[in-house]
Amino acid sequence: MTKRERVINALNHKDTDIVPYDFGFTIQSFKRMVKYTGDPNFGYDMGQHISAYQYWGWPTEKVVGTELFEDEFGVVWDRSGVDKDIGIIPVPLILDLNDHNYKIPPVNEQRLRKEMQDLVASKAERFVFAGIGFSMFERAWSLCGMENLLVYMLTNPKELDELLNDIVEHNLRVIDIMLEYDVEGVYFGDDWGQQKGMIMGPSHWRRFIKPQMRKMFERVKHGNKFVALHSCGDIGEVFPDLIEIGLDCYQTFQPEIYDIEKTKHEFGANLSFWGGISTQQLLPVATPEVVKSETIRIMKIMSKNGGFIAAPTHGIPYDVPPENLIAELKALRDTVPQPI
Repeated sequence: MTKRERVINALNHKDTDIVPYDFGFTIQSFKRMVKYTGDPNFGYDMGQHISAYQYWGWPTEKVVGTELFEDEFGVVWDRSGVDKDIGIIPVPLILDLNDHNYKIPPVNEQRLRKEMQDLVASKAERFVFAGIGFSMFERAWSLCGMENLLVYMLTNPKELDELLNDIVEHNLRVIDIMLEYDVEGVYFGDDWGQQKGMIMGPSHWRRFIKPQMRKMFERVKHGNKFVALHSCGDIGEVFPDLIEIGLDCYQTFQPEIYDIEKTKHEFGANLSFWGGISTQQLLPVATPEVVKSETIRIMKIMSKNGGFIAAPTHGIPYDVPPENLIAELKALRDTVPQPI
């Protein structure tokens, strides 16, 4: 069974010979592992089952400062703080949703097609996800500011609908281009959760976000591809909604937030899960032995009847000891757990 076949079987809720897995890093943790192992090619062949590319607005050639960059949407990001992967936004582009002249830029098709060609050319036998990060709520708050956007849900619903419609029209063009290439699925990144509950609550999510996600999911389904969604935090309240609009796989699945056995029992027949290995309460603090045993325990629970891609819940942060990463990778690569 190839890596691609294992992921497809898992997403179709079928058992696999081994549990498919994925593994990702933040920039800082990757550099640390290269230094620790002495291997400049560390991370290029860890047996991952997924090749993925995520579009979220490339940096432009405009240099704003040493650790600041402007993306294609005109948003300036500051990476001078702790977060070196994404950063924060000092000043939103849209300061007043009632009075602005901001326009979503056209898709840079030439660059996107080059990225897709490179992704497909390097996939080997892996399953391929093409992705859109900051796909809806995150794109809107990156333009307006988080607090402002949440207020607009109450004060400016019509204007917010117009902005979200513009965002989704842009994304639909991105999806159409991605679907021209040899990919198995499309992945959407859009953080909606907190440690407990949703940032905007389920009612406002259903009012503003769900209809827009439905349009994008339907476009992917029309192309006969799998749909995956990344959202940090607790979004369990809307799992039924996501299943309704066509979600196949939820990532990231955080065991410190969800009761994994209960969630697998309640939703596992209709929803696959990708993640499960905590970067919050396991990998940074446990011993290598506990990392290995807990990884195996989670794989056994979640892989019953398929529906699971084992992975750290996020890109590995800098505070995870290298020894724990080696133990985690060994558990993923070498263990053939029998589901319980």
